[in-house]
Amino acid sequence: MTEFSAYGGDAGRRFPATGFFRVEQSAGRWFLVDPDGAAFVSIGMNHVDESNLKFPHNAAIWRDRYGDRDTWIRRGVVHDLRSWGFNTVGWTQEYISGGWGTALDWFGDPIDLGHSTAPWGAADFRTANMPYVLQLRVQEIEDWNGYPSFKDVYSDDFDVYCDYLARSICFDHADDPNLIGYFLVDIPAWLPHAAGDDFPQLKGLHGDARNQKLYDVASRYYETITRHIRRYDPNHLVLGDRYNGNKGIPEAVLRAMQPHVDVFSVQYFTEPTEASRQGMREDLARWHEITGKPVINADLGNWAPTELNPHRVSGLENQAERGEDYVAAIGAIVDEPWLVGWHWCGYVENVGGRGWGVKDPWDEPYDDLVSRMRDFNVAVHERGREQADG
Repeated sequence: MTEFSAYGGDAGRRFPATGFFRVEQSAGRWFLVDPDGAAFVSIGMNHVDESNLKFPHNAAIWRDRYGDRDTWIRRGVVHDLRSWGFNTVGWTQEYISGGWGTALDWFGDPIDLGHSTAPWGAADFRTANMPYVLQLRVQEIEDWNGYPSFKDVYSDDFDVYCDYLARSICFDHADDPNLIGYFLVDIPAWLPHAAGDDFPQLKGLHGDARNQKLYDVASRYYETITRHIRRYDPNHLVLGDRYNGNKGIPEAVLRAMQPHVDVFSVQYFTEPTEASRQGMREDLARWHEITGKPVINADLGNWAPTELNPHRVSGLENQAERGEDYVAAIGAIVDEPWLVGWHWCGYVENVGGRGWGVKDPWDEPYDDLVSRMRDFNVAVHERGREQADG
């Protein structure tokens, strides 16, 4: 039976303790290492936001069970995540508006999805007292953003803004041992954006000319923001952009990222087929080979029709099939020597926005789903130890 550190790491696999999270490579495998020196697999839950429990249909549940944000974090979020074998509070912003079906058509019509909730503050993470990640929105160029704004990465204004981001966010978290590290932009449009916009230096360029300039633009982008992050916080990891793996990632961007970022992070959603899962594994392995970085799948998920969201159809018919797909999708990559974690989408099902979750709109877990998730999650460290010992 695995013994866990205070952070949820495997206390039986030890590295030197530094007081902060870091990455290590040992015997051909990559590891996240927690502040106590224990090997750590980041199993996170994304989109943890209280507004999903304040609709007319469930506001009474919020008032009766929690009543305030701190109580919800302690008795709701932390209790749930630990009960289900999750050890990380992932990207907390929740998607709240827009047509989800068209949001996945990255090359189609522009998508007006520029609405999400505010992230948790430093005090919220202190209340949770468990490992977490943060995001710095360096550019407003998300693939889901129908009105992107590509700022000139060579300008003084961009440098000043990056300094502000790091000063306003990283400063308050620099000494927190629970922080794993910083994500940058959520699925940034390094490939052509559906809205037709682009970085000013890339407009009108194609082929080799675009790739050469793209490398230069991306290099300046990563150098600028990481320089400022490390000025205000030399202790934590830079997890990089949460790339859009389903759309693809230009190799020029990956090579530009490599000197500046500690972890290759990517969103990658699979279809419920073996071919799709193996396609994810092959893509992640190829991108790992280019970057030489350990890998976090920073956002993956699945969905099925529910009482309040009957239109959320997929190849999965019910919550039990969602649980089976969770095991199969993560099982396709869990034994890879480069994988150091995955973060699941998302926590409480809402209406009119995301429309799926691990808990239903009345704050009850989908038991057929979470039972499979729990069994798989708690076995992960034992699997890792067996592989390391072997």
